[in-house]
Parts: sequence; C-alpha cells; structure tokens
Amino acid sequence: MDGIQLLMEEHKNIIKLTQVMKEECIEILEGKAVDTQRFREFIYFCRVYADKHHHGKEEKILFRIMMAELGTVAEKLIRTGMLVEHDLGRYHLGELEKALEEYDKGPSSAVKLDVITNASEYAALLKRHIEKEDNVAFTFANRSLPLGFLELVNQETEEFEGSLEAEETKRQFDDWLSKQNIQ
Repeated sequence: MDGIQLLMEEHKNIIKLTQVMKEECIEILEGKAVDTQRFREFIYFCRVYADKHHHGKEEKILFRIMMAELGTVAEKLIRTGMLVEHDLGRYHLGELEKALEEYDKGPSSAVKLDVITNASEYAALLKRHIEKEDNVAFTFANRSLPLGFLELVNQETEEFEGSLEAEETKRQFDDWLSKQNIQ
C-alpha cells in the first residue's frame, strides 16, 4: 500500500464532500431553508472521515516521520502550514455547528449567513489545503524521504487502514457519498 497515494485518493473524496456542502449553501442563497440535519451529516463526515481518518494518518504517520527525518524545512511546512490549516478547518466546523444550533432556536438571515460562511469557508480552505498537500508537502515527502522511511509510512498506513474502525469509517463514507448527487 502506498500511503501517500492513498492520502491523495482520499483528497478526491474530501473534495466531493465539500462540493456537496457548497451546493447546499447555494440552495440556501436561492431561498431554501437551512436543512440543519443535512449540515450535521456534513459535520459528522468532516470530523470522522476527513479529520479523524484522513488527517489522523497525516498527523500520526506521514507528518510525524517527515518532521523527524527531514529537519527544519519539514518542521516549518508542517507546523506552520499543514497543522495550522487542520486546526482552522476544525474551527470552521465548530462555528458551523454553533450556527446550526442557533438556527434551530430561531431561523434568521444573520444565522443563515453564519451557516453559509462557515460551510463555504471550510470548503474553500480544504480545497486550497489539499492543493498544497498534493503539490508541495506530499511531493516533498516522496522526493526527500529515504526509501526505508517511505516504506515505514506505507507499513503504518496499512496497519491504520486495517483496523475495524477505519474499515467502518470508509464503508459509511463510501455509502453516504454514493447517495449524493455530485456533478
């Protein structure tokens, strides 16, 4: 199993998820009420698939190995770039969740704006973030990590993927994603 390639494949799924979020935001702009249950599904899959499953592999495996083996450049790229953006994504999901709670208490244009703002900013952030990881961080890792450490990434990724929790997360997300109308 090529751990870095798997991360890049998962990025494609995460982009599909953010496309669905953006489409829901557009429908709100066109007059639809906020479907808070649908947005809670988005938050669930963002937290479970994108963050815990996908970012878990990045943070616990690839980024850990890169920072240990590739020195200051990797340290700066990861700590001040990739990890900051992971945290910013978590922030937007938390703010989206708060906006949904407010909407449930009393729908208003201001709360709709908070829903749209945080959902669309999360989507935009992840799009930019994925481009950086695919084109900079992952390319740097593939080019710079010695073969033995790339094999360690692959081995640890395979172990991570082999857990029952990881298999269930992938199955749930694949099922959900297959039911979405993605253009």
